[in-house]
Amino acid sequence: MKVTGKQPNSKMCFVCGLENQFGLKSRFYQLENNEILALFNPANEHQSYPGRLHGGISAAILDETIGRAVMGHTADSLWGVTLEFSIKFRKPVPITDEVRVVARITSENKRTFEGSGEILLPDGTVAIEGQGRYLKMKLSKITDAQFEDEEWEIEQSNADPAWVDL
Repeated sequence: MKVTGKQPNSKMCFVCGLENQFGLKSRFYQLENNEILALFNPANEHQSYPGRLHGGISAAILDETIGRAVMGHTADSLWGVTLEFSIKFRKPVPITDEVRVVARITSENKRTFEGSGEILLPDGTVAIEGQGRYLKMKLSKITDAQFEDEEWEIEQSNADPAWVDL
């Protein structure tokens, strides 16, 4: 699957904050099929049972990835604010491998959208599924303009993928 763009990161968000020492430092990419891919490398601080990703961390990354699906889907600078979210845990996620999350919009209207996503194991098996309903909002309505100017940017890296196998 071809990567067609990269989404911004913040400084201190738990999921995408590049300067949050305890955060996931996730990177988000738009794919040619309008899905969103999130990648992150879990740390020991992100585990529950030894060597396993904590379920709350799994929920956080799935929720954010689905919420970001609207960013690449519309011409407006919109964000998804969670109204409802549910999750199904199918298999444990090891913290030894890079975690891959894929999400998409499944339906939408003028004010809201619904989406789904999965955390994938290295072999492509679905480990965790999530789905939710989100309110479409401009980032400027969620936070102040200073956030967009000072804490919200796209940071390119040589590690950014051009293609991904899902």
